[in-house]
Amino acid sequence: MNKHVITLLRPQQWLKNFFVFTPLFFDRRIADWHYAWPCIVAFLVFCLTASGIYCLNDIRDAKADSRHPVKRWRPVASGQVSKGAAYVMMAVAWATAFALVAIFALYPLASTLLLYIAMNIAYCLKLKQMALLDVLIIAMGFVMRIVAGSQASGIALSPWIVITTFLLALFLALAKRRDDVVIFQTSGIKVRKNVERYDLVFLNLAVAMVGSATIVCYMLYTISPDVVERLGCPHLYATSIFVVAGILRYMQLAFASHKCGSPTRVLLHDCGLQLCVVGWIIVFAIILYG
Repeated sequence: MNKHVITLLRPQQWLKNFFVFTPLFFDRRIADWHYAWPCIVAFLVFCLTASGIYCLNDIRDAKADSRHPVKRWRPVASGQVSKGAAYVMMAVAWATAFALVAIFALYPLASTLLLYIAMNIAYCLKLKQMALLDVLIIAMGFVMRIVAGSQASGIALSPWIVITTFLLALFLALAKRRDDVVIFQTSGIKVRKNVERYDLVFLNLAVAMVGSATIVCYMLYTISPDVVERLGCPHLYATSIFVVAGILRYMQLAFASHKCGSPTRVLLHDCGLQLCVVGWIIVFAIILYG
């Protein structure tokens, strides 16, 4: 396969789809193959579905991306992949995703996929130009990922996990919009049409507010009587230190270094964030599975 086509599918963004495994991890089912294999299929399905969305997004944003200091190297914006080829890849990705759903009989997942695709088509065509609504849709996309994991595995979701996931995704999306505003103010480059509808002061406050809400919501989850009783783990609150450290580190990168244009890229390249994530996983696993 042409390397530019692979780049178009953005495999580095597939990290986001690990949210599909959230119900398994928090319900102590991560090593139970009966529950794990449907989530593995759901993960692959969401990777293909999201890649199809990225194709459509690159097609629609080709002109704007060509003016962006980083995005101008994307395959469609740079002319390495034609719009026609990108449409073909989009169709193939979505067809393969639904084929996997049918083959493995994960029919409840189909409704979430259809809603995810419809929402993101509307986002690419119009809604991404509407300030605030655009970041709310991005956050909902992450919620749909954990819902997909729940539908595939049959594991019920805790309301706390749904709310925390939504807030965390919203925090990351707002930080990304802040990066767009900084680029616009420093270089005059308008990386998206709605960038003028955002204000740096507002985004600074919004990022801080949502980041704080994420921390509080996660802490409430760890000490929730229902969660403690169901999991039999009264010490989950100890993992909060990694959540606090991770949120603060991300805010430091956003406010001081202006390096939050791509949350996935930041995670892949920042050792501080990696330590927070790995530390959280290890400590949480020891408490939950130990």
